Amino acid sequence: MALFQIGNDKITIQVDSMGAELKSLKDAVTGMEYMWNADPRYWKRTSPVLFPIVGGLKDGRFRLNGREYSMGQHGFARDMEFQLKSQVASEIWFTLESDEETLKKYPYPFVLEIGYELTDRTVIVKWRVKNPASEQMYFSIGGHPAFLCPIDEGVKQSEYKLLFDRQDQVAVSCLEGGLLCDRTEIYPLQDGILPVTEHLFDKDALVIEDHQAQSVSLVRPDGTAYLTVSFDAPLFGIWSPPGKNAPFICIEPWYGRCDRVNFADDWKEREWIEMLNAGETFTADYRITIG
Repeated sequence: MALFQIGNDKITIQVDSMGAELKSLKDAVTGMEYMWNADPRYWKRTSPVLFPIVGGLKDGRFRLNGREYSMGQHGFARDMEFQLKSQVASEIWFTLESDEETLKKYPYPFVLEIGYELTDRTVIVKWRVKNPASEQMYFSIGGHPAFLCPIDEGVKQSEYKLLFDRQDQVAVSCLEGGLLCDRTEIYPLQDGILPVTEHLFDKDALVIEDHQAQSVSLVRPDGTAYLTVSFDAPLFGIWSPPGKNAPFICIEPWYGRCDRVNFADDWKEREWIEMLNAGETFTADYRITIG
């Protein structure tokens, strides 16, 4: 486990080799920190990668080709040591490969590479998933970055807002016990704004599917956006621990999500799952821009 730092004249970041996890994002001039500090009283992580699943499995298990496998929520990559692949002034890459232990939980050989590139006031978080085997592989991947909210002293989180790159409303797929149920709730927006109320996350994460938005910003009480997450992912989550009044909010681009409460099919039939043919590489990224 080691901490690596890169920076430019606008921002600096620190990345832990454990999970290749982004641990810090600071304004290089003011020193202001934007990432959550992983205080275990609220949540012990800062920005884990979710691989090879996003969310939870029904009963913690999945079936594939007649066999059953167990895996915890969000997979195992976030708790594994990555190797440094390359590092230059404004870009760093880490890599993780399947081994005997991962194959017991997830029967696909894989190579997972996570990179961070800095450009101006933006961090580009990059993923590459490689299939080195001779058969198809199925997987999900997602981000879970947590950002300070409130970011200024003396201000309540409930005075902040979320800004979407759409104007009218978002349809939120509802969760029950960490799995998706058949209920959908409509959250009205006013000029793209959703207030961060005290009870916004009482029912767990807001799961927003079907490319309803491609960027979400955290907005100060005075109406200025101080951080924006932009992405091409087909779905995303917004989360803060229910009932804890935790001083952070996660904006999470996903290629995949949890099972439905009544899911009983094969692993390959999971909604939003990604597939790679032999020898292929999946690539995706999302961007974090500070105001």
